[in-house]
Amino acid sequence: MLEEVGLTHYLALGSFLFVSGLACMILKRNAIGALMGIELILNAAAVNFVAYSRFNPLFAVEGKIFAIVVVIMAAAETALALAIVLNFYNNHATVDVDNAKELKG
Repeated sequence: MLEEVGLTHYLALGSFLFVSGLACMILKRNAIGALMGIELILNAAAVNFVAYSRFNPLFAVEGKIFAIVVVIMAAAETALALAIVLNFYNNHATVDVDNAKELKG
């Protein structure tokens, strides 16, 4: 028998995406890996917003609107961060975040 997919399944998926993104941000030493981790965390938030909008009638429209805002914010963050990473690569020939000490303060 197939079990119906409930809120718990979506929250488990969101938790898995969040932990994967957090691990990717902590373990990757280059900027592209860290950006991928941030995107996974934002996708986890979007999954949770949409899941709550489906299972909570008081949150029906707001959850979808928040998810769209998260996607728009992620696209803007990606464009800006990619421009910074490409500029850093052109100046230093690496995307290793440990070599980015001159960007501080």
